[in-house]
Amino acid sequence: MKQSSNVPAFLSKLWTLVEETHTNEFITWSQNGQSFLVLDEQRFAKEILPKYFKHNNMASFVRQLNMYGFRKVVHIDSGIVKQERDGPVEFQHPYFKQGQDDLLENIKRKVSSSKPEENKIRQEDLTKIISSAQKVQIKQETIESRLSELKSENESLWKEVSELRAKHAQQQQVIRKIVQFIVTLVQNNQLVSLKRKRPLLLNTNGAQKKNLFQHIIVKSPRSGLYMYIFIKMMNYLF
Repeated sequence: MKQSSNVPAFLSKLWTLVEETHTNEFITWSQNGQSFLVLDEQRFAKEILPKYFKHNNMASFVRQLNMYGFRKVVHIDSGIVKQERDGPVEFQHPYFKQGQDDLLENIKRKVSSSKPEENKIRQEDLTKIISSAQKVQIKQETIESRLSELKSENESLWKEVSELRAKHAQQQQVIRKIVQFIVTLVQNNQLVSLKRKRPLLLNTNGAQKKNLFQHIIVKSPRSGLYMYIFIKMMNYLF
């Protein structure tokens, strides 16, 4: 094989492997010279690959072939795809042919389809995503702070409601006592009225009526006490 600076090292080693007769039991040309065969993958990976490619991984070797455009030849027998697990594996490339090493320069390694402009756009998109994420994080922190404030305000409102309920219950008790007081006062006044003799009151002059009322008040000190308590309760409530 003529050495050329345009031929990658992988292709040069591959050509040497296929051409050399001492490796024919592992790798060799097909009968028509349009492809090459790996006769025993396990032995090839174990005994040949470490000497030429510094590894013993058949899958890595196949990936390199794919990167340079080689394809695996699939044989069809009676319309059914024939899979040879332990048999030879055949690879083919339009510019890898027996006796035509000058074609090797035409074999190019596949490059990524993405262009620098596309990579730049992707980087810009990534920057935008990061910026958006930071903004979302700031908004989230603001929302959490506001929620904390609302929670504190809500607790204060509930405390105030509880205090108002307690005060309301206390006022209800005071109102009930006032009602009881009024009922008792009315009942006492009715009793006093029943004890009075109507004819005596009707036939009494003004001075006598005045003395009679004074006598009732003096004789009924409880009414005055109720009145005093009533005034105190009203002052406390309002």
